Parts: sequence; C-alpha cells; structure tokens
Amino acid sequence: MKKILYIFLYFISCPILYAQNSDSLSKNYIKVGKSFIDKGNYSAALTYFQKSLKINEETHNEVGQADAYKDIGNIYWYQANYPKALDYYLHALKKYEKLGNLKGVEACFTNIGNIYVNQPNYAKALEYYQKSLKICEEISDKRGVGICYTNMGNVYLNQFQYTKALNCYLKDLKICQEIDDKHGVGQCFSNIGIVYKEQNNYQEALQYQLKALSIRRPMDDKQGMGNCYFNIGRLYIDLLNYKLAIQYSDSSLQMFKEIGDIDEECYAYESLAIAYNKIGKYKEAYESNVKFKQFTDSIFNVDNSRQLGDLKTQFEVEKKEAELKIKAEAEQGKLKAIGAEEKKRQRLVLALVSCVLLLVAVFSLFLYKRFKVTQKQKKVIEEQKVLVDMAYHELHEKNKEVMDSIRYAKRIQTALITSEKYIASSLTKLIKKL
Repeated sequence: MKKILYIFLYFISCPILYAQNSDSLSKNYIKVGKSFIDKGNYSAALTYFQKSLKINEETHNEVGQADAYKDIGNIYWYQANYPKALDYYLHALKKYEKLGNLKGVEACFTNIGNIYVNQPNYAKALEYYQKSLKICEEISDKRGVGICYTNMGNVYLNQFQYTKALNCYLKDLKICQEIDDKHGVGQCFSNIGIVYKEQNNYQEALQYQLKALSIRRPMDDKQGMGNCYFNIGRLYIDLLNYKLAIQYSDSSLQMFKEIGDIDEECYAYESLAIAYNKIGKYKEAYESNVKFKQFTDSIFNVDNSRQLGDLKTQFEVEKKEAELKIKAEAEQGKLKAIGAEEKKRQRLVLALVSCVLLLVAVFSLFLYKRFKVTQKQKKVIEEQKVLVDMAYHELHEKNKEVMDSIRYAKRIQTALITSEKYIASSLTKLIKKL
C-alpha cells in the first residue's frame, strides 16, 4: 500500500518539479544571454534567448515568453535587423498587455519608439517615448524615466532642437548620478558631447566624450567604447586632426566588428573615408566609401521598410479585431435587436422598391405602346406625302405639256395669218390707185 502511495505521489510531483526545473533553466538561459550581450557577443546571446523561449512555450509560461520575445528583439535591434526586431517587440507587447504587465509594456513602447527613430518617423517615436515616460512615472521607475528623457533627447537632436535635447540629457544625467548608474552617466556624457558638437563647440564636446570613455573603459562596455571612439573620431575630423581621426575611427570600427554592430560599423567606414580623403589617401578613402555604401544599402533597403509596414499593419489589425470581438460579446443582445429591426426595415424598403419598380415597368410599357402607335402613324403620313409629291409632279408635267402645245399653236398661227397692219396698208395703197 505504501509503495502504491509513493508511486502516486511521485507522478503528482513530477509535473510540478518539471515546471520548477524548466523555469529555473529558462531564467539561467536569460542570465547567460545577457552576459553575452554585455560582452558584445550577440550571436551567442540570441542562441540562449531562443532556448529560453522554447522552454517557456513548452510550459505555457506567458510571462517568460514575453520576456524572451523582448530580449530576442533587442538582439535583432543591436544587429540592425529592424523588421525582425519589430516582429518580436510586437509579440512581446501583446503578451504584456494581456498580462497587465506595465513594466513590460513600457519597455516595448520604448523599443518600438527606437524602431521609428530609424525610419525616421520622429513624431511617432516621440509618441511612443511619451507613452513609456507616463508608465515609468506611474510605477516610480526613476531609471526608466531617465531613459525616456534620453530617448526623447535623441529625437530632438535629430530634429536640430538642441536646447530641448540638452535639457533632456541633463535630466537623465541628474537621475543617473542620484541612483549611481555609471553606465547611464557615461551615456549622458556622450550625448551631451554630441549636442555641443552640433553647436560647433568642438572642444567642449571632446571633453565630454573623453569623460564618457573614461567611465566606459573600466566597465568593459564595448558598445559604449565603440560609440565614444566613433564620436571622438568625428570631432577630430572637425578639428582638422585627421591622423587622430583615423586612429579613433579605426578603433571604433574594430570594436563594432567585434560585437557585430553592423549599423555603427557602417558609419565608422564613412568617417574613415572622409579622413583618408582629407590626407590624400584616395585608395583607402575609396575602399572605405565602398564599404559604407554596401552597409547602407543592406540596412536601409526598400524591402525592410515594406516588412516594417506589413508587421505594424498586422499588429494593428489583430488588436482592432480583438477589441471588436470584446465589444461584440458585451453587446450581443443589443446587436440582435438592432439586427431584427434592420431586417424588418429592409423588408419594408424592399416592398416599396418592388412597387416602384412595378409602376415604372407598367408606365414604360404604356410609353412603349404609344411610341409604336406614333411610329406607325408617322410611317402612314410619310407614305401619303410621297404619293402627293408624285401626283403633284405628274400634274406639273402635264401642265407643262399643255402650255408648250399652246405656245406652239400660237407660233404657227402667227406665222400663217397676215397681220392687220399689212392688210390696212395694202388697202390704202389700192384706194389711192383708184
């Protein structure tokens, strides 16, 4: 009996233990994946996130699925594969909205805003960043608020609104210093440096980029270091120090190659092309420019834009369909009543239309008969007119013949009968002779 009880308890506990072990394994995969992101090894990170997603799908863990979708989307974002990134972000957003996970929804809003920045569709990007900021303020997420300010600052920077951009970056810097977020502080220094560069204050910009680099090096933040190298290289181009520009631009290129960031790698080639051209190394400038064009075409091609539009449309349609389904279920009785009334009205309209059509048909038949009678009368009149014309013609011809005969007889008569003047003259002469 005890043996049977143990077996029963074993089979009951197996699914629970499996679910617990699976959840633990999934979380470990996520941790390993994120550690590879910190090292810039996106391919390895993607492999572990996909393993985590597979486990969560098998165990029907929707929270885990949403997190995995978001993390996979981030990897594709880093690799500049924006269509796939948006696809995974939208999947994550639907899961988080279903679960009521505000933090997850906020993260997806931010990520989708990043996609729109790269389109570029700045109005839409700001819309999503402001949605994200609102949620962060509601849940008192100070770091999230800071990130939202930085994202909005990036949009303002792209729109050449430097004062607004600088204010956003300074707000984020203050938050990062309050919570001792060194990574965030480094990002803020770099962003502030970019604003000063755009305002042609190159020395101030260089100081902030060097500050950012000094924070990022001890952290082995390869993405951040690559960005700093790139920004410093651009500044040295503006400062006409092309030797240092090539040195820092090449360092950024090698760093971006190492972490597989082809988006930034593209612009590193552009910097090298500019610097090589300035010092007369035209072969190196040409080769770098060719690489820049190749990367640009592969990232910003028409097919990517089409896929992005298709994915967004698909998501909006699915969301709208879900809303309509909920409304339909809530108002089902009302819709039935409206449907019955509508059918009754349609039947009445159909009957009226049928009557009108019948009247039109009868009237049309009457008009057709009248038309036929008129046509027949017209034909008779035309035939009679032809006969009258023919009779008139014959009478005219006969009259002409009579008149011709009269004229001919008169001419004969005139020719045969002696004129009265001649007779009178002859008589006068005869009398005189007598």
